[in-house]
Amino acid sequence: MADDKIITGITMGDPAGVGPDIILQAVANNRLQSQHLVIGDTSVLEAVKKELNYGVEINSVQDVNEVVATAGVVNVLDLDNIKIAELDPGVVQQEAGRAAVEYVKKGIRLALANQIDAVVTAPINKAAIHKAGFKYPGHTEIFAEMTETDDFAMMLYSEKLNVIHATTHMALGEACQTISQERVETVIELADETLQRMGIANPQIAVAGLNPHAGESGIFGQAEIEEITPAIKTSHKQGINAAGPIPPDTVFVRAVEGEYDIVVVMYHDQGHIPVKLLGFDSGVNITAGLPIIRTSVDHGTAFDIAWQGKAYDTSLVEAVKVAIKLADK
Repeated sequence: MADDKIITGITMGDPAGVGPDIILQAVANNRLQSQHLVIGDTSVLEAVKKELNYGVEINSVQDVNEVVATAGVVNVLDLDNIKIAELDPGVVQQEAGRAAVEYVKKGIRLALANQIDAVVTAPINKAAIHKAGFKYPGHTEIFAEMTETDDFAMMLYSEKLNVIHATTHMALGEACQTISQERVETVIELADETLQRMGIANPQIAVAGLNPHAGESGIFGQAEIEEITPAIKTSHKQGINAAGPIPPDTVFVRAVEGEYDIVVVMYHDQGHIPVKLLGFDSGVNITAGLPIIRTSVDHGTAFDIAWQGKAYDTSLVEAVKVAIKLADK
């Protein structure tokens, strides 16, 4: 499938955040590689365009068939769910949280109906969506619920380091209790499948330990012995190249040096910290295991710089590139 035939649905994110800004910026700089459909609110994009003087044309459409692949044109499926006069940029607001979730759900429905080839999400704000009555921990859980997916994982992809998480949005103590052989096996399989889909024929997968020194033969914990090592052995029987458990303080160095294509991490910050340290503005979030393609920017709504022209579009541009790569298979 040629890039110009792939349609990426870009959800606008929280209207009060940097999502509208980075979308307009990417189009103004001609950095989106496919036909795109922004799922959001035309009035918000027009307001940000005027505020920041972006030289783009906003094309409101009613149907995916009306999308045009023209430089400088922002195609928008206008859900018209924000009262622009009442929107306060950079502030947590109930209505903005509600709208952000509605954009995401519309994108998922379009992808499930095969009207778009992938969903690329701009950032939502967890406090805002909770204020609106949605108790999702984040984007990933919305996608899992609407696609009826049980086995999924968050993967952070970048040029320097790739990680995939066994657990994500939960308290650290709960995450430690959640690590199980079954879950680690599932995440290893998802890592292997996703990287193969991205063109890596024989992925080399490192599995991080949960405890310091990967447990030091049980001195610092039993998770490596009881859960992680058995999962790795099972993956070997399936023909997957997984190594570990490797001490968390060395595994990322080995991966960055090229020994491994991805690291299976045990909890949220174990994976997020090294990826963001190496490439804060260029990381991409992929939800592995879904029946549809979903990629996302790897940053938040950045309310402190919303609607100011200070945000960078790099992560969004990379997320679109990765979505195209996954769709073109």
